[in-house]
Amino acid sequence: MVQCEMCGAETQSPNTIKVEGAELDVCDECTDFGTEVQTADSGSASTKYSTGSSSSSSASSSDGSPSTSSSASQSSGGRRQDMFDEMDELVQDFDERIRAARESAGLSQSELADQLNEKASLIRQLEHGGHLPSDDVQGKLEHALDITLTESGDEGDTDWDGGSDVGEYTLGDVVERKDS
Repeated sequence: MVQCEMCGAETQSPNTIKVEGAELDVCDECTDFGTEVQTADSGSASTKYSTGSSSSSSASSSDGSPSTSSSASQSSGGRRQDMFDEMDELVQDFDERIRAARESAGLSQSELADQLNEKASLIRQLEHGGHLPSDDVQGKLEHALDITLTESGDEGDTDWDGGSDVGEYTLGDVVERKDS
């Protein structure tokens, strides 16, 4: 049995619909909320995520072990991983770190700006927290002031505890449906 991706109900034969650009597998009751998508034969058709050279269910990794599809790995109970989990995040007190490091180096805002080949107004905005540094400026600041303005993306990451017992979240876990 498959879970409806809108309401979370168990269904034997899900229908694929498109809702605001997203394709969802839903139960018969939720089909009216989107436009039904006609699907091709799953045996030979490639999806937009496949390479087209082989089916993802029969692929194997370089060490010879069979690979698992993303939906199979999601149902194992873990949180779905995405590219943002591995990215470093800007620390919340970046403005205080920049100011403290500049002052401890004995530099004025204009002197630091000249050293970084940036405008003094940018340094002023960064120190007041009114502007986020671009990746380029962040790198210059970290190198010039010998500070770190990022933290690992997975530190202190708190997951929302939805109502699904399978470990996957559906729209039904978050949205309350209003029937008229």
